[in-house]
Amino acid sequence: MRTALASALILNALSCVAVAAPAVHTTRDPHSYANPEAVRVEHADLALDVDFDARRLSGAVDLRVRRADPQARELVLDTRDLVIRKIWLVDGKQLTPLEFQLDPRDPILGSALRIALPVPPVPAQPDASPAAPGDAATVRISYQTKPQASGLQWLPPELTAGKRHPFLFTQSQAIHARSWIPLQDTPQVRMTYRAEVHAPRGLTAVMGAARLKSTHKSAQDDEFDFEMRQPIPSYLMALGVGELEFRPLGARTGVYAEPSVVDAAQREFADTESMLEASEKLYGPYRWERYDLLILPPSFPFGGMENPRLSFITPTVIAGDKSLTALIAHELAHSWSGNLVTNASWGDMWLNEGFTVFLERQIMETLYGERRRGMEDVLGLQSLREDFASLEDRDELLTPDLRGRDPDEAFSQVPYEKGYLFLRWLESRLGREKFAAFLRAWFAEHSFQSADTGQFLDFLDRKLLGQNPGRATREQLQAWLTRPSLPADAVLPSSNALRLVDAQRREWQEGRRPAAGLDTAAWSTHEWQHFIDNLPKKLSAAQLGELDRAFHFTDAGNARIAHSWLRVAIRNHYEPALPRLESYLVGIGRRILIKPLYEDLMATDWGKDFARRVYAKARPGYHPLAAAALDPIVLGKAPPQS
Repeated sequence: MRTALASALILNALSCVAVAAPAVHTTRDPHSYANPEAVRVEHADLALDVDFDARRLSGAVDLRVRRADPQARELVLDTRDLVIRKIWLVDGKQLTPLEFQLDPRDPILGSALRIALPVPPVPAQPDASPAAPGDAATVRISYQTKPQASGLQWLPPELTAGKRHPFLFTQSQAIHARSWIPLQDTPQVRMTYRAEVHAPRGLTAVMGAARLKSTHKSAQDDEFDFEMRQPIPSYLMALGVGELEFRPLGARTGVYAEPSVVDAAQREFADTESMLEASEKLYGPYRWERYDLLILPPSFPFGGMENPRLSFITPTVIAGDKSLTALIAHELAHSWSGNLVTNASWGDMWLNEGFTVFLERQIMETLYGERRRGMEDVLGLQSLREDFASLEDRDELLTPDLRGRDPDEAFSQVPYEKGYLFLRWLESRLGREKFAAFLRAWFAEHSFQSADTGQFLDFLDRKLLGQNPGRATREQLQAWLTRPSLPADAVLPSSNALRLVDAQRREWQEGRRPAAGLDTAAWSTHEWQHFIDNLPKKLSAAQLGELDRAFHFTDAGNARIAHSWLRVAIRNHYEPALPRLESYLVGIGRRILIKPLYEDLMATDWGKDFARRVYAKARPGYHPLAAAALDPIVLGKAPPQS
């Protein structure tokens, strides 16, 4: 059941729907120790050395901070597993040591770093007179990361595509930036930054920022300098280091990848520039200058990460036919929903992800037509219903209470697909043109700000509902936001193309047509996925063999199709697919693809031993976030805490 607090917060927000007073976000982020209401970080200057042998980043960060409370005497930052060496106040060339305290480690939140600020108020910028309250000061923190940092993955050469050089990449969402930078790790705080990264000679460093220059510093290392001029929340901090090449995709778009992958990536994502142009027509100007992609090794735990200017992308979407490029549309759409207007806490994640799915589907419809959008809508609904079958009621809410819980637990299809269906329902009540104008106004008026659900409801009332009475009631909004599952009046998608797939599948199941005789020549990945996902739970070895001989599912190069088929193989203990299942689990770290396979295996008597044997082999190559999700499933315990 939903918690009383969550219900109270939303009911209070819903009460604002009938009035036009502007809402102000004041709720403290439960997943941060930071005190931005007293002292706020505005800018960071990073200087980091990348040490693959020690699996460590080391260096310093200069944080420009500003007192919101003139009497504030303490700056509180978020950290997890960082070694804090020294801290100074920076005044020009003068460094004044500051006292600090690192609190005991919480298994979810890490440790608060408490830094004593001088009184009277800290000096302003270098060479200035003593500052008045509210003026900026710079605090320098010398630190290093630990090998187990949850936001860093250090890959040895054998786990990369080229197998010649090591690879490092970050994953800061939701609260993992604090494991590689001491900062105010909450989406309520935005900051600009500059960075100087020293990487081993021959490797390339990239960040979600503009690269200013690269310099050969010595025979051992190169220096890469970056600047992010637009203020971003901490979870969008991003760094990658590896053997990388670049290919342009358009005037403002391009792709970085390992040499053996980069040409295939360039072909697969050739429509990225067109997606960017279509997005601007729908949602207004692109505010981040460039949009590039970084194709990561297969161990990346997500499909993509929307780091500004440089989305991190899994190689599992390189299918050869552009059939999985909705992921690119999704990460690009985050340039408006999430990166430009950010959820104020992870309990409001639907404001990032539901909006982004809505935008993504519009982009795909603009470029590829209603038929493709319809198929993706139906597949999204199927994924949501599958999650509903395994989630508690509290996790089916768009606004879950995550206090005391790891915010990574909020990552299901609910904020994505239920959030999307909520917006589709609003669009159906208000009309497509009016709702499109509303979205553009939402992005324009909340640019580079954080927002919560109450603010959204207030804005919705002022811009749409107040001007169109009777289109949506408080009770209807409450049903979407504070109750599990889907409201009875949800507008559910359908697809003629997938209905034709259903008809052919039934013909095969009923023995009226052999698998080899099905009319599948023009099927897309979406149609194949729908066909496999809706096969009967139980199939005979003869039926499985017939399908496999006709369509070569076990050997499918498309990671999505292979995923769907391997789930069928596990349910029916189809032994010819087991070698592929093992290689799939060892070779891919994308959580959404491998977690269901382990769950299916652990639900069978024969699969438990198989899962544990393969997991022991695969786990060293998984990202810490993937291992944290899989350890309880396969090993029956949470991952060890350092």
